[in-house]
Amino acid sequence: MTEPSDAVQADRALKAKHRTMWAMGDYPSVVSHVIPELGALLVRECGVRAGDSVLDVAAGSGNAAIPAALAGADVVASDLTPELLEIGRHLAAVRGVRLEWREADAEALPFADGEFDVVMSCVGVMFAPHHQAAADEMLRVCRSGGTVGLVNWTPQGFVGRMFATMKPYAPPPPPGAQPPPLWGDEEHVHELLGDRVTDVDSRRETVHVDRFAQPADFREFFKACYGPTVAVYRSLGDDPERVAALDADLDALAGEHLRDGAMEWEYLLLTAHRRG
Repeated sequence: MTEPSDAVQADRALKAKHRTMWAMGDYPSVVSHVIPELGALLVRECGVRAGDSVLDVAAGSGNAAIPAALAGADVVASDLTPELLEIGRHLAAVRGVRLEWREADAEALPFADGEFDVVMSCVGVMFAPHHQAAADEMLRVCRSGGTVGLVNWTPQGFVGRMFATMKPYAPPPPPGAQPPPLWGDEEHVHELLGDRVTDVDSRRETVHVDRFAQPADFREFFKACYGPTVAVYRSLGDDPERVAALDADLDALAGEHLRDGAMEWEYLLLTAHRRG
């Protein structure tokens, strides 16, 4: 039997780290307490209707997949992290809807060409490390004339700046891995999709976040609940000076954006049709 190449082994190790990272903390609480309406907004913008076949890529616990199922669509929620899918199953049962939950890598989707009417991702696919591979897969499984829909944090917005703030404290990314907030840059996404789509509608919007009264409230919530932030703090180990410095930097960032106990977090909303 041929041994996997070094590149394949490195990719497997990276994906394993991503699974572990997103199982850290409590991402469903981030969705339900901070951005509860974002998934439903994407579903509306994609024009999801009863009877549509819908794939939610990097679905997490179903913040877009469950609203699509509530609209009457036949939904598959796919994600790399089984722990999030299990929580999604429970949340869907509580809402009284049925959908399929599949563990899957966004860069190697286990679905047929043109299988879905709508392929979407709400602040999910942006964390796949190889952007072109993930974009190619989303387009491959979308039928001719079908809809591709994306919501992703912008580099200039609050979440993009949060990742930039954490970067000096985090271990260096492996070669070839691209920064998640690039998916919030219009030019980058247009290059990823190329001439394979038509009727492209992209615009920047903000989500109103009023969960945090003070900068420290934001910092402590994300330290406890948001996988990427949890992972960065864990990487600092027993270095109290570095931990304190990151605390201060995140507090300063939140302080810049808080106005009367609320923040506006910018995202890129893009919809398009798969060219025949």
